[in-house]
Amino acid sequence: MPMKIPLSVLDLAPVPDGTPPSFAARRVVDLARLAEKLGFERYWFAEHHSMPMVASSAPEILIGHVASATERIRVGSGGIMLPNHAPLRIAEAFHTLAALHPGRIDMGIGRAPGSEAGSSRALRAFNGEQFSPLMSELLFLSQARFSAGHPLAKVRVMPDDVRLPPVWILGSSGASAGAAGASGFGYAFASHFSPEPPEPAIEAYRDAFQPSDLFPKPHAVLAVAAICAPTEAEAQRLALTMELVWLRMARGEHAALPSPEEAEAYPWSESERLQVQRMRGPSFVGTPAQVCAELSDLQMRSKADELMIVTNVWNHEARLRSYELIAEAFAD
Repeated sequence: MPMKIPLSVLDLAPVPDGTPPSFAARRVVDLARLAEKLGFERYWFAEHHSMPMVASSAPEILIGHVASATERIRVGSGGIMLPNHAPLRIAEAFHTLAALHPGRIDMGIGRAPGSEAGSSRALRAFNGEQFSPLMSELLFLSQARFSAGHPLAKVRVMPDDVRLPPVWILGSSGASAGAAGASGFGYAFASHFSPEPPEPAIEAYRDAFQPSDLFPKPHAVLAVAAICAPTEAEAQRLALTMELVWLRMARGEHAALPSPEEAEAYPWSESERLQVQRMRGPSFVGTPAQVCAELSDLQMRSKADELMIVTNVWNHEARLRSYELIAEAFAD
């Protein structure tokens, strides 16, 4: 269905308590097919490691899985964490995806490890400060631009008769926005977890933007956390799950998504509620009319070209229904 504002999906393959993680990974197709049917623009997977509440540890695999199970919706990473991987490996993966699913793949790249210290060591991750040279190496490898005599000059990214998909730089502050614009990339701001306001970063991206082949004009995606239900009370109850998840993460505790019943039973203190509010980004919870109004206002203020919805709740059917209600509310 046509929408007033382009909407997309960010999927972390959430793992509810009591659900096998393998099942959570397999059923991403349920939401992807629904999103395509509802008219969502794109479907991205995040990269997280050693986190029992999400199963999206290998986004390039999930991208191929969903792209094969759908027909039109764009599928991509939101994002591949560059410090975790050799640039050649990323280039090969996305060249292959682009060859298998022409015109449907996005490559979102982030600079954070997306994991705790132990996982970073296990991944042999690079320091995040090396992002710029790693990004340059990725692009030079893909485009075979290393000059003769360079140690990587003879490296070929196969299949080499395709190019990298559109590149998007992910950010949760203004640090990467200007670089994304100056490079002629797309930009995605992670408002679903960042407490920083998105407006300065998106403005910096637009101010620095230089047109490129794949992005003749700037395109800013704003990722937001949203939960929608027929009644406000039901939506607020579904949202209790992530409130408790955020508190646990603040304590260094990681577990599968708790049920609303478990979250309701937790004896919250006022200081704990304030702690969660300070560390997380805004969330949009309520009826279709409420969520649509608040998200529309955010889109106008931020001047984002597209909203990317992330919904993590314990009940799978309620999650599907939330996306359906939001799409219906935004129907043009």
